[in-house]
Amino acid sequence: MPAKKNKKGPTKGSGGKNRRSLEGKSGTLPAEQRHWYEGKQRAKSAKADSAPKGGAPKGGARSEQRSHKVDSDLLVGRNPVVEALRAHVPAKRLFLANSLDADNRVNEAALLAGDQGVEVLEVTRAELDRRCDSNGQPGAAHQGIVLQVRPYEYATPEDLLDRAQAAEEPALVVVLDGITDPHNLGAIARSATAFGAHGIVIPERRTAGVNTTVWKTSAGTLARLPVAQATNLNRTLEAFKKEGLFTVGLDADGDVSLPGLHLATGPLVVVVGAEGKGLSRLVRENCDAVASIPITAAESLNASVAAGVTLYEIARMRAEQA
Repeated sequence: MPAKKNKKGPTKGSGGKNRRSLEGKSGTLPAEQRHWYEGKQRAKSAKADSAPKGGAPKGGARSEQRSHKVDSDLLVGRNPVVEALRAHVPAKRLFLANSLDADNRVNEAALLAGDQGVEVLEVTRAELDRRCDSNGQPGAAHQGIVLQVRPYEYATPEDLLDRAQAAEEPALVVVLDGITDPHNLGAIARSATAFGAHGIVIPERRTAGVNTTVWKTSAGTLARLPVAQATNLNRTLEAFKKEGLFTVGLDADGDVSLPGLHLATGPLVVVVGAEGKGLSRLVRENCDAVASIPITAAESLNASVAAGVTLYEIARMRAEQA
């Protein structure tokens, strides 16, 4: 029987035509220049040493990827990530695309992450796309860098009360009634820290929570100022009052003027209402006094500005009495 002929025929050589496809991309940093590379290798080695003997579980890495659960926010883009790390936003992991071009912001992000104990992982751009999609950011322009931020751990109103009562100065707690703009929450946190407040209380529902926007707006002050969630804001105010704290709400139609607020020098709770709506009816009734800020124009103040002015005036009156 005659031998079968090879229908494919002779294979031609590439003649160097595809040589460029084997070369590395010019913008990719070599391993020895990647500050996080050595730590990554150590972590990989430690993980291998601690793995149970007898082989990997059925399904391997693929099943682990399928069961990935998003339990925190993702911050995307080079500038936002660097700004967040500069502000010491609590983070879990920094993801870097493995084909990143050399960039000062990427290097700074990796160095800051390493200094703060944040795990740095190199992944493909497809993996970054998948993580952004699963986190509700489809098509996010991550620029090859994504920061996974830890879920914020809220305190309790009782924690704030203990913190305030243990302090040498009179208690000062800020309560937010229906603030939905995270920028306002961040700005109020910054003012509260600057003027000596012992914490902020927010409702569990229908309000802005602590997220990456709040962290950035607060310029990292949330690392020092606790935020507590209250199941029922009115009950929380009543509990504070039973412990000897006076409650003062802020409203344009207040019954006292802020400069004449005689309660400012004692243990105090400052209640800030939502923009437009102001204080809710029950919260207003729960306040010992409602103060207004005298302004010359007809326009009302932004909630965060009103809180900052009030906290400054309280600090000034306390300093005068000291």
